[in-house]
Amino acid sequence: MSPAESTTYSAKQLRQARLEEIERRQVAKMEEEYMDEIAAHQKAMEMATVPDVNMMDLQPELEWHMRPYLLDFLVESHLSLRLQPQTLFLAVNLIDRYCSRRVVFKKHYQLVGCAALWIAAKYEDKKDRVPTVRELKIMCCDAYEEDMFVQMEGHVLSTLEWTIGHPTIDTFLKQILRCNCYPSLEHLALYLCEISLFHKAFVGFSPSVIATAANIVAQHILMNRSGVFPHISATATSPDVAHCVSLLSQYILHPPSQSLQKKYSSSSFSQVALILQDFVVRQQHSISTLPPTPPPSSDSPGPQQLAAVMVDVSAFQQSTAVYITPPCSPDEACSEGYQQLRKPC
Repeated sequence: MSPAESTTYSAKQLRQARLEEIERRQVAKMEEEYMDEIAAHQKAMEMATVPDVNMMDLQPELEWHMRPYLLDFLVESHLSLRLQPQTLFLAVNLIDRYCSRRVVFKKHYQLVGCAALWIAAKYEDKKDRVPTVRELKIMCCDAYEEDMFVQMEGHVLSTLEWTIGHPTIDTFLKQILRCNCYPSLEHLALYLCEISLFHKAFVGFSPSVIATAANIVAQHILMNRSGVFPHISATATSPDVAHCVSLLSQYILHPPSQSLQKKYSSSSFSQVALILQDFVVRQQHSISTLPPTPPPSSDSPGPQQLAAVMVDVSAFQQSTAVYITPPCSPDEACSEGYQQLRKPC
């Protein structure tokens, strides 16, 4: 590149940066002016776009242990494509909502994931960051033809009745951290939010609850490294938030996804994976030094039995009968798609 071309390129970059800064200021001004209306709309959309865990349990071929395989693939693809954080959360929401309404075969699970990531990227990211169909095919190790991604995209959109908008966990997290934010807190809270994507226990929680709980846990880890979680009173927060905090405090004790841990061990994410790992070691040490729990007395009541939730299978079948059958993937390559998810090139 000649000096003149280099100067022109730098001028374009500076002009683009200035335009983006002006756009951010205008958006912030509009958000402040219409804050109440935005909050009401987000609350309505949040409730309308929560997936149904009971319907997802009715999937004949998909099992919950397959979910981490697909999430690992999506995390690495999302990172390699340099997409926005909210794109990943929106893609997972689209997958879960689709699986709440349609029967998904095991060989189509990765195809649904790629179609959801593609839709989310078109909705949240810049045009030059959206992956092409060819890139999607390569990421799936040529298990699906290019036209199958287009077919599945249309099928997902028609199944969800073109309702793509969803206030993601990342959106609520930014609102919570607006007045009290520094990089390590933001990155650690985001790390906890992405950990929650891997587990069934968090699917039924609304995004605002998960974001609030992640912020509470992240603040505790960074500001109080005693290794013991404080008691979260339901009077200080909602019962759902207290329950979500309790679940997060349990799930971070287990080793997270290697892809996720590698992602958040980098300096660009403040190495929060290492901070969390150090905290977990401290907490496990604290738990091991606690005295044993005394046996319950004979006068204490036993645990209550939770009534089983019965789901009408016919409702699932009726709600999905109006949609076309998704495309069939070739049987030769990657027939066990969820087990053969390859790392994106």
